[in-house]
Amino acid sequence: MAPGTHGDHDRDRRDNGPVTSSAAPGPAGSAPTATGHPVPGLTSGSDPGSGITSGAGSGITSGSSPGSADHFPAPGSAPDPSTPGSASAPAALSPLLPSPVQELDDERFARRGLRLLLKRDDLIHPELIGNKWRKLAPNLEAAAGRTVLTFGGAYSNHLRATAAAGRLLGLPTIGVVRGHELAGRPLNPSLARCEADGMRLCFVDRATYRRKGEPETLAALLRAAGAEDAYVVPEGGSNTLAVRGCTALGEETGEQADVVALACGTGGTLAGLAAGLAPGRRALGIPVLKGGFLTAGIERLQEEAFGARRGTWWLDDRFHFGGYARTSPELHAFAEDFTDRHGVPVERLYVAKLLYALVALAGERAFPRGTTIAAVITGRPFPEPV
Repeated sequence: MAPGTHGDHDRDRRDNGPVTSSAAPGPAGSAPTATGHPVPGLTSGSDPGSGITSGAGSGITSGSSPGSADHFPAPGSAPDPSTPGSASAPAALSPLLPSPVQELDDERFARRGLRLLLKRDDLIHPELIGNKWRKLAPNLEAAAGRTVLTFGGAYSNHLRATAAAGRLLGLPTIGVVRGHELAGRPLNPSLARCEADGMRLCFVDRATYRRKGEPETLAALLRAAGAEDAYVVPEGGSNTLAVRGCTALGEETGEQADVVALACGTGGTLAGLAAGLAPGRRALGIPVLKGGFLTAGIERLQEEAFGARRGTWWLDDRFHFGGYARTSPELHAFAEDFTDRHGVPVERLYVAKLLYALVALAGERAFPRGTTIAAVITGRPFPEPV
């Protein structure tokens, strides 16, 4: 039996950090609720009624980043071309493209007549890892030196990647973080990394966050952040530019694999991957959020990017382990065993669920004998093992 069951959309459960359930795989209970009190009122530069607190509790005032005045352009300004690392195009950061393909000798696949390849997108760049590079690069070019504002939860890989890109390219970045109550707490390691990379953090209540796509709410958030001219990247980085950027992932695999599989958050990478695959090749998505809502979202992304559904793809919703940032002792044990077998570090929130799913599907004989499967490794463990 695969872990996890269908259920309600679980984005609002993400912000208490990765949760390890001691129960058997399956639907986890409610995430621990946040403690503490919402920060009343708004800080200087905030928009009344927007539900946003700019940097409260983290030592950041509206319009600044700690210790960044001498190293980062002011919000809204273009990077200084003479500053090392302030290249106008992400290509100047020398990504490793196409990413390497590694074949593994794994008896769990071999005994079913299957080949397992790893598409090592985690090796594209030391800091802009995997699908984050593929989705961010076209958006960073489109930003053309403007402040980049984006959204995410307290443990968002996307926020970390955007912050790192801003530091490397000399672009100011703002992260709108879901969870107003987080503003008065010490920063977790993920948000601390964002701040260290120069990202200005703005915390919003969950109701406002859910409405962030509405024009009036977005305009209020931009005013509150003092960044009305910012280039806006959606949560997870999935927009038309990102989806088109991810077609290269499908094109790179060529005819090396019959099925290309990856873990899905917002679905933008899968939308582009499937569109870029050669005829007769298929894409498999393993959602890391529960709820079964992702199919419609991927179809919408493809329609916006290409005008219609593209490629052959499907989802298996059984392997979310209770939802985003949810894990279990079984999943941790699986990931450690995979690393011991193959020497590949396994990130827990996405990659472990993907690899677990593929092993389970192989055991279920879901793939015909002779099938070659490529698993896209989209990230590395965070914090990095020492």
